[in-house]
Amino acid sequence: MIRIGANPICWSNDDMIEIGGDIPLEQCLSDAREIGLEGMEKGNKMPSTAPELKAKLAEYGLVFISGWYSTFLLERDAEAEFAAAQADLQWRKDAGAEVLVVCECTRTVHGTKSAPLSTRPVLTDAEWASFLPRMSRFAELVKGFGLQVVYHHHMGTVVQTPAEVDRFMTGVGAATKLLLDTGHITWAGGDAVKIAQKYADRIGHIHTKDVRAEVAARAAAGNWSFLDSVLEGVYTVPGDGSVDYVGVFKALPHYSGWVVIEAEQDPEKANPKKYVSMGYANLRRFLNEAGLA
Repeated sequence: MIRIGANPICWSNDDMIEIGGDIPLEQCLSDAREIGLEGMEKGNKMPSTAPELKAKLAEYGLVFISGWYSTFLLERDAEAEFAAAQADLQWRKDAGAEVLVVCECTRTVHGTKSAPLSTRPVLTDAEWASFLPRMSRFAELVKGFGLQVVYHHHMGTVVQTPAEVDRFMTGVGAATKLLLDTGHITWAGGDAVKIAQKYADRIGHIHTKDVRAEVAARAAAGNWSFLDSVLEGVYTVPGDGSVDYVGVFKALPHYSGWVVIEAEQDPEKANPKKYVSMGYANLRRFLNEAGLA
């Protein structure tokens, strides 16, 4: 079964909280209900305890999907990471999540407005040799806890390019699944359809955002940061950019889970309700064209 949800970052940014900082949580959730979304991921304005979070979402007919967790496995081993994650794992599980969205954030630059993407961390062979088994072990521990790790490749981090996604997926164990983010892989120079085809049986979660290719080109030419690129409109909702969504979904005929709209933009330039409504309508059409309910 496929369910369509969203991340509140479409309304209010988490990496730069002043983007959409004036938009109340209630507006976000009310918009989501009116659009027809079924669930929401965690945002910085949401309650931090599971009972409060579930209750708040339920007011708007929504359920909790999941929430981002930053790992630092280049700095500590899997057991230490798992111990540090206990509170985060517990509230996510109690709130109803089935997956844990994980991204390695050691030395990441995606949240630093002054740091060009060209300064992002690139792992040495020795660091890969340490990172991959630690992630594999962490995912096993999290699975034992009752959540499925879905790894979020992300601009500005150690797993950004298609080659890095390949190295990651080749090197981790079966307990680690991939979060396919159509926008991040496209901006990183990849083909979302090819990644979907290659890892069809290992994709456990999907984030959908589209890429304005002309803005991505200007970002590269100008050596922009991730956040400056977002403010300039590098991302938009599905169907408003260059990603072949029908091709992506045709490559995933057996996918079951959430398809999440996570298209961060400047709400002063792109009205969140208007754009998420457009993205939702497009996703429904793309899924139908691909033969998925």
